[in-house]
Amino acid sequence: MPDTYTPLENYGVIGNQETCALIGSDGSLDWLPLPYLDSPSACAALLDRERGGLFAITPTLKFQSLQRYLPNSNVLTTQFSTAAGECTITDFMPPREAGGEHRMLLRRIAATRLETRLKVVFAPRFDYGRQKPELVPDGTRLTARAGKLNLILSGVALEVESDAAARAELRLNEGEELWLVLSWADTEKLPTPKECGKLLEKTLSFWTRWSEAHQRSESVHQELCHDLAMRSGLALKLLMNPESGAIAAACTMALPETVGGVRNWDYRFAWIRDASFTAQALFHLGYAREAGQYRRWVTKILQELPEVSSLKPCYRLHESVAREEGSLEVLEGYRNSAPVRVGNLAWHQTQLDIFGEMVNTVFETTRFGEEMGAKTWEAVRRICDFICQNWGKKDRGIWEMRTPPRHYLHSKLMCWVALDRGCEIARRTGRRAPVAEWERQAGELRRAILERGFNARLNSFVQTFDSEDLDATAFLIPIHRFLAPDDPRVQSTIDAVWSGLSAGPGLLYRYSADDGIAGREGAFLLCSFWLVYALSLSRRIDEAEAVFRQALTRVSPLGLMSEEVEPATGEQVGNFPQALSHIGLINAALHLGIAKGRGHQGPPPQSEGERPGSS
Repeated sequence: MPDTYTPLENYGVIGNQETCALIGSDGSLDWLPLPYLDSPSACAALLDRERGGLFAITPTLKFQSLQRYLPNSNVLTTQFSTAAGECTITDFMPPREAGGEHRMLLRRIAATRLETRLKVVFAPRFDYGRQKPELVPDGTRLTARAGKLNLILSGVALEVESDAAARAELRLNEGEELWLVLSWADTEKLPTPKECGKLLEKTLSFWTRWSEAHQRSESVHQELCHDLAMRSGLALKLLMNPESGAIAAACTMALPETVGGVRNWDYRFAWIRDASFTAQALFHLGYAREAGQYRRWVTKILQELPEVSSLKPCYRLHESVAREEGSLEVLEGYRNSAPVRVGNLAWHQTQLDIFGEMVNTVFETTRFGEEMGAKTWEAVRRICDFICQNWGKKDRGIWEMRTPPRHYLHSKLMCWVALDRGCEIARRTGRRAPVAEWERQAGELRRAILERGFNARLNSFVQTFDSEDLDATAFLIPIHRFLAPDDPRVQSTIDAVWSGLSAGPGLLYRYSADDGIAGREGAFLLCSFWLVYALSLSRRIDEAEAVFRQALTRVSPLGLMSEEVEPATGEQVGNFPQALSHIGLINAALHLGIAKGRGHQGPPPQSEGERPGSS
């Protein structure tokens, strides 16, 4: 059976700051959850070509295509060339923050040379392919109804067929254009073609104005990877909830970490992990407002905690959305990769590292001059007291292992970060705290990490206490200022992990240990960028730049990244686009730029601050 699925690197993403859509280079809209990013899908051909649902506009003749974003925007164009002529499809959603109606997706077809013939297929499937909506045509308007969701497609007369799909064939001559509007708004009024043109102008204006913050910033990215950093910022903006400031890990669910495998997770949640790195990335791109929004989301979670132990590794983007993990048997999965998981079990897990992330983000808040409220400080105190009582316990770790809990070094490191930064906040702000006890506990933690987390035979820090398993989180030891970059143990760890987890030039696996899940995974792009951080801090600049350049070759033609890369083929795998991969790129360029003597705005990354002792 031929593989009819579109490679992930051949998708573009658009969005309205409430949801996102993936549109392939073949003109097919294959992923659209509605009305929110974490809602059930209306189109999910991404996960099942036959039953998932789609909205495709494709040439009737054999074609070549090229996708691009209009400059500094999230407006996507797909140019088609056939033997008969050429056309361009422009896809976008009006951003919520631009004001006005935004719950619509607009597709402009413009014939640019000779004659263009296209076929339109509109076959939505609601609730992850489990509902075939009723299709009701009315001239050039068609309504898809099922349950509470109504979709209206206007602009072309479609013929409804027996398979709950509507189809049409179009012929446009050079210079002609046609607008198709897909709306899920609570209104029957849809924009006219002239109004559609104005919406395009308004959308472009919003994104280009927003992007100017990066253009004006004194960013180190200007030299190293300006366009890719810009695209990363634009992708993160699409994944950010404009009300709360939370950022989704990705806009998709159930995309496999290896094709045909079972590691298929729902990433439409906001994770606590790497919170401080996220705020750092946004700020140094020039987006101080978004960095502040994100930090306020974190502090709001802290302030509302009924008890410290109730802190979760991940949070829903919208409270009305289910979070329990299950599987959808109706969908076959991307390239037959089942199960298709929805929801995520991770929110149930105990992950001690998240407490360090929270305190470190509050510390970042004070570094950037924002005032820390009394409730936030009280939450920090409670976390540090909790860490003193619980750092010796086992957990599931940053990678959310499904094996029995263990003593993960990264979790211990982040517990140390919580106590270290808690003490530093207290000293800087004059807040009352049992600093002596926190420092004593931090000292015990430090000794435990150095004595049980470093394997003398491997000459490297390892994944869990008293083990011989390597883990890329060891690159974070100098990043979090636990040891100085020039400490021999740091340098030997960089070399051991780089060699032991290498997946090819510029690529690394996350770890080598059994994680309790069948199958294998691809190379993890974030780990490549962590290696760049560590090499840059070590002032091993040539090696850092080489790894960085190699990692950039894994970016899609549109500048987007998934979570992982299949080393054997170079294809992107895992959920897409992945926030952590883009955050990693931004921060890797920042660290590398500073190592090369480039300037930056605002406070430097914590890793470039005062270095710890090497005891």
